[in-house]
Amino acid sequence: QVQLVESGGGSVQVGGSLRLSCAASSGTFSTYSMAWFRQVPGKEREFVAAIDWAGLGWAGLVTNYADSVKDRFTISRDNAKNMVYLHMNTLKAEDTAVYYCAAGTKFRREHYEYDYWGQGTQVTVSS
Repeated sequence: QVQLVESGGGSVQVGGSLRLSCAASSGTFSTYSMAWFRQVPGKEREFVAAIDWAGLGWAGLVTNYADSVKDRFTISRDNAKNMVYLHMNTLKAEDTAVYYCAAGTKFRREHYEYDYWGQGTQVTVSS
């Protein structure tokens, strides 16, 4: 029912930056918690970052990050545009993976807690 489409992936050098975007089709986008995950061949899908739904009474949004990306990546959302972003800075070779956008009714770190997924976008970091 809800469609998510990622974009912005590509190749970048170590130490560089890249911004991923996720466009959602749902008109109730603001009620979903959103997250980014990543996956490399032979590994389980790994949590990267999450942002809670935009409560009307909140001055700011609650976010959560994996330790491996904390202080380097920033997740944000624009509810007026039904968009979620992942700004990646100071990229490392180990950040190379397919990155997926996810939506769900829970604010969690586990991939199985999310209901909708995008097709993924490749990020390659080279030295």
